[in-house]
Amino acid sequence: MRETQCPSESWCDSFTMADQVPSIELGNGGNMPYIGLGTFKTKDCEMRESLRVALECGYRHVDTATFYQNEDAIGEVLQEWLASGKVTREEVFITTKLPRIGNRAGDVARFLQKSLEKLRVSYVDLYLFHHPVGAIGKDDDDLSPVDSEGNSINDPDTDLESVWKAIEEQVDAGRARNIGLSNFNIVQIERILKVCRIRPANLQVEVHAYHQQRDLRALCHKHGISVCAFGPLGAPYMADGAGERPVLLEHPKVVSIANRLARTPAQVLLRFLIQLGMAVIPKSSNPDRIRQNFQVFDFELSTEDMSSLEDLDCGKEGKIFTMEFSKSHPECPF
Repeated sequence: MRETQCPSESWCDSFTMADQVPSIELGNGGNMPYIGLGTFKTKDCEMRESLRVALECGYRHVDTATFYQNEDAIGEVLQEWLASGKVTREEVFITTKLPRIGNRAGDVARFLQKSLEKLRVSYVDLYLFHHPVGAIGKDDDDLSPVDSEGNSINDPDTDLESVWKAIEEQVDAGRARNIGLSNFNIVQIERILKVCRIRPANLQVEVHAYHQQRDLRALCHKHGISVCAFGPLGAPYMADGAGERPVLLEHPKVVSIANRLARTPAQVLLRFLIQLGMAVIPKSSNPDRIRQNFQVFDFELSTEDMSSLEDLDCGKEGKIFTMEFSKSHPECPF
């Protein structure tokens, strides 16, 4: 994996929406644009409109998952754009993910094929092992299985290594160009590295200024694994996630930098992570915010600004996505 240089001022001066977004070169081939459209909790008409807006303003990286239940809507829009010639398949980087109920070696190929059919493509650019905690659903549509008391029906026999080997086979079959992990911790990543034939190309994990995951990022850097940050704005749609801390977008340091640079707080937070070498997938269904979030390559944060934002790190206490369903499972990563 090789990261492209973060945009310099001279590069920024010539950047336009039509230019190619700088990207991270993945070890298994292909390039992941530094910014993509996050689609968690976005469905149906809202999803279709958000993706159309994103593609119009230059996004070429789309992140989804079986669990999000929006692959059909994304596939409709992608088909429109591909059929019209507005983009080619090679210009769009598509990520999707194996659901927890598919965390068995024999289920991987079936779930990826279902995703490809919904997305209306023959391959994805990145297929992620979405979560190390497996679950037992009553059928392929029971994506969050719970018992009569509302407790997650987890699969205690989840075998990470055998699932990874089945994911590797999807590269051999041509259904995935790159494969990676999501929500895995250091110990679990090291376990995969010991048995892998194809090294994970990417780790998608919660990273934002409150939760900077420095040790995890250092491990990924050591092994040539790129990092993609989900929740890069601190998940403002989970308003109580920050606890007693201010919502990240409203933190005085973030707002002060944004005001001085005549930028939005979101642009500052995204630029911060990009300058740390990570891809980001901000989620929004607001057309103006989708456009603003993309406009992060025509300015740079100073060394002082970067240091100020790095000081916001709260370590484990800054985590917002607690994923309570996983707490009783032997592979709980948190």
